[in-house]
Amino acid sequence: MGKSSPSPPPAPNPQDTARASTSTNVATSIANAFLNNTNQVTPEGELRYDVTDNYTWNDPYTGLNVQIPRFSATQIRSPQAQAIEDQNQAAKFNLAGMANAQSARLSEHLADSIDLTGAPDAADPSRISGVPGAATTFGDAGQQQTTLGDAGEITRTYGPADDFSSDRSRVEEALYGRLNPQLSRERSNIEQRLQDQGIRYGSTAYKAAMDDYSRQANDLRLGVTAQAGQEQQRMMDMAAQKAGFENAAQQQKYQELLQSGTFANQAQRDTFTQAASRGEFANAGLAQQLAQQQTSFNAQNMARNQYMNEQYALRNQPINEISSLLSGSQINNPNFVNTPNNQIPTTDVAGLINTRFSQDMDIYKQESANYNAQMGGIFGLAGGLLRGGMGMMMSDVREKENVVPLATVFAANPEGEAKELPIYEYSYKRDPESERHVGPMAQDVEKIDKRAVKTIAGRKHINPGMVMGSILKAA
Repeated sequence: MGKSSPSPPPAPNPQDTARASTSTNVATSIANAFLNNTNQVTPEGELRYDVTDNYTWNDPYTGLNVQIPRFSATQIRSPQAQAIEDQNQAAKFNLAGMANAQSARLSEHLADSIDLTGAPDAADPSRISGVPGAATTFGDAGQQQTTLGDAGEITRTYGPADDFSSDRSRVEEALYGRLNPQLSRERSNIEQRLQDQGIRYGSTAYKAAMDDYSRQANDLRLGVTAQAGQEQQRMMDMAAQKAGFENAAQQQKYQELLQSGTFANQAQRDTFTQAASRGEFANAGLAQQLAQQQTSFNAQNMARNQYMNEQYALRNQPINEISSLLSGSQINNPNFVNTPNNQIPTTDVAGLINTRFSQDMDIYKQESANYNAQMGGIFGLAGGLLRGGMGMMMSDVREKENVVPLATVFAANPEGEAKELPIYEYSYKRDPESERHVGPMAQDVEKIDKRAVKTIAGRKHINPGMVMGSILKAA
């Protein structure tokens, strides 16, 4: 397989690209015209599209002459519709003759002006008068009452002491004044009775009898305290009733004042409402009076307008008759449907050409990269060959192992003929690390140019300068 330096693809010619794109666009447009100019046939007639001539268009950029067809749309009525149209034209001719005869008399009719001697008089706006001004105020209805006067203070306490403790103490003292002498006499009687019975002071029977006496005395004292408390509560209830009575009287006075103020304000509002009603009634009467005058004014103007319209109608009637005679009825044209607008998409010729150029350029870039990689391996022979004398590089096939063919490149012999030089990947037998190298075999180089190969110590060596110079000059 021979390898040579790849050449870049030729760039598209702009004029050729524009010429191809224009031609494709024009052809597509013409095809769309033929596709969408659909002939139609209806009961009333038909619509037909025909190519009547061609228009030559010159592209100023490419100089391309393009023949563009021109279409004519022709509407043809059906035989029945055409017969009706012929009858209409004949009727128009007759009516036009009648209109011509009437127009001869029209000058005499228009020579006389409109007679307004019998027309009603126009309404006089000055007669709408004598209406007094509308009521805008209602008079003085008095001031609204906003205060109620003084109804007195509310009673919040029952007196200076409030709890009547002094009165309670007086009741207790009075009751104890009567109870204590009785208790003393009762104690003396009990002690004397115990002595008479032979019960000694301090004995158990004595203590029991005195305990009974003490309990009875305490019960009597507690009764005095409870009775004094009842008296205190009675007096407090009386004071509370008195304060409640006074507050009820104050509340009654306040309600009387409030009712008096409310009555006064209600009377004031009634006075205002009555004044407002009288003002509204007066204004309604004025509005009714004005409306009556306006109605009379409008009625008189309407009568005059009606008279004027009648006069204008009499004057215009002959003209309208002539216009009616001249405007004959028209036959309806056939109704055609909207045909579907089908479009053939335009081929992007310029885009296809530029896309193909981009693809060819990508291929060229890849081939150039591969070629440069191969040539880089060959140009790296100086580091991949064992050196001999006089700068010669040992490249004998007998000194190499693990040889793998990679490709071939074009080389030139001394006569200038192109030959194929195989390129291999290999390692040297005497290299303990088995480093991989890329390059030709000395035996293959010798077949192309014996001057580039020399035998040293029984092994073939190549001259790198001649390999890179004259042999690979065809690359």
